[in-house]
Order: sequence, then C-alpha cells, then structure tokens
Amino acid sequence: MKKLKIYELPRLSPETFRAKKKTPLVIVLDNVRSMHNVGAAFRIADAFLIEKLYLCGITATPPHREIHKTALGAEEHVAWEQTQDTLSVIKHLKIAGYLIVAVEQTDASRALHVFEHSTTQKCAVIFGHEVFGIQESVLSACDLCLEIPQHGVKHSLNVSVSMGIVVWELVGKSR
Repeated sequence: MKKLKIYELPRLSPETFRAKKKTPLVIVLDNVRSMHNVGAAFRIADAFLIEKLYLCGITATPPHREIHKTALGAEEHVAWEQTQDTLSVIKHLKIAGYLIVAVEQTDASRALHVFEHSTTQKCAVIFGHEVFGIQESVLSACDLCLEIPQHGVKHSLNVSVSMGIVVWELVGKSR
C-alpha cells in the first residue's frame, strides 16, 4: 500500500468540474452561523458533484477567509446563491420538481438509512442553524424529514458532519 500524493489523484480542473453533469441534489443552509460549516458544505458539494448550494438568512457567503479555510477553494467553482428567505428558495425548488427534505429531529422524521431515494430524483436537502435547527416555517414547507439515528447521550452532530453523512447516503454509494 502506498499513500498517494496530491498530484497522483484523479482531480478535475475547476473548468471541467463546472462543465460536468451534476448530481441532481442541492444543499440549502438555513441560517447556518459557522463559517467552517459553510466551507465544509462547499467541500462536500465539490466531492459529490452537487448542483448548487443555497446560503440563506444569516449564512455567511464567500469570499471570506474563514469559509476559504475549510472550503480550500471549492467556493470558487461550486455554484451557489445567497438569499435572505429560505422559504422563497423552497418554493422555487418545488416548482422545479425537487423533493424538499429537511434534516431534523421531529416526531415524523424517517431514519436516513431506511429512506429509499432514487439518484435520478431531484432533491433539496436542508440543514439548519447549529443551535436552533431549521426554522419552523421552513420545516412545515418540506416534503419530509430525515434523521440520522444516534444511540448515545447527546443525539447531536455537527452540521458539517451531518451534511457529509446525509449526502454520502443519498448519492455517494451510487458513484
């Protein structure tokens, strides 16, 4: 076994990434306050060829050194849009045929690992504020809620960790 050097990896150029067919998935950040979580969203979007990121409400936007620190430049080629109103994004995505999925612990959440999802179905996955979660008004506009089953004391994961797990489960296995 030999550890690969960065130049030995089959990396796309930013131009090739932009032109490549994307996974029919968008990530919506609803008032995510940590710029490190925002940067991680860009890295995850890059890794899984996600269509677009929507940065809503108080969610910070590039350019910012704290986002860049985690994104490592992914913010320069991943498509993104900033808007104040998460609900308007959801309405737009519903009209465009996206299944709107909240990642939240609710009385109606489905366990992520049992959720059946076709990788051809357009899907928007919403992640919320690190303390308060997804806004109630946004939650009520979603088609369904997914939850990552947890068995310890806290039942809480960092937003970026949750993004990685959910996106991997929805699209990673099919690549």
